[in-house]
This record gives sequence, C-alpha cells and structure tokens, in this order.
Amino acid sequence: MTDREKLARNSFLEGYNCSQCIICAFSDMLGIDKNMALRLSSSFGGGMGRMREVCGSVSGMFMVVGMLYGYDAPGDYEGKKELYAIVQELAARYKEEAGSIICRELLGIEGQDNSAVPSPRTNEYYKKRPCTDKIGIAARILEEYILENPPV
Repeated sequence: MTDREKLARNSFLEGYNCSQCIICAFSDMLGIDKNMALRLSSSFGGGMGRMREVCGSVSGMFMVVGMLYGYDAPGDYEGKKELYAIVQELAARYKEEAGSIICRELLGIEGQDNSAVPSPRTNEYYKKRPCTDKIGIAARILEEYILENPPV
C-alpha cells in the first residue's frame, strides 16, 4: 500500500468524505491551499451531495486530474480531448477493479437511502461501508497514472 493510499484511507476514518480523501492525499501536488481543496471537494461526498451518483473518490480523482493535466482556455479543443481521454481511462481502470463508478451500486443500496442527512460516523458505519477500500483503489490508480505520466 502506498503512502498516498494510506493517507486517503485514513482521511475517511477521520471523517472526510470520499472526494475529500483523494484531495487530501494529493493536496501537495495541486498548487492550492489544502483547506480550499477540501471545501472545493466537499460537495462531491455521497456520490455528489449524497445523491449516490458518481462515487466521491472517482470525482476526487477527476478533480486532481483536472488540476494537474487540465486546460483553461475555452478554445483548447486538443487540451479538452486529452483531458477527457485521461478521465475516461481512469474511470475504466476504476470500474474494472471496483465494479462500478456509481456510489449506490458500490454500496449496494439501489433505490434506498438518498436522504440529504449524512450518516453518523460510528464503528458500525465503518464496518458496513466499502468506502475505505474504494478510496484506496482510487488513490492507487491515480498515483500510478501520475507516475506513468508526470504532469508538466
């Protein structure tokens, strides 16, 4: 297990949401204040505001990729194409290993529990959630990608 993977997993156990865990693990590379990165990623927990859509760790992975490999000019079609290819590659890697990129599918709660109220972080909560493992998968995949393709 890599240091970034450990950091991401431990961040979840501290109470951060899945997206924030990825941001925490890679914050030193982002060029923005860690607290700003945590606030930026805070809406993506629970599959985007607890709507159980795209897994927060996947969203966090994409935010990091945008910061490291993204474009900022509206007419940069080549940059957009390259970034979208990276996003699709990472999503495919994650889906192959985790089984899905959708929060409710990963949690096995299709059609259930879509309240805006977050669950209390108890020992029972951590025992029944696969999130720590899913966060670890995202952190490892992202770190592997960055090592294979160092940002400029």
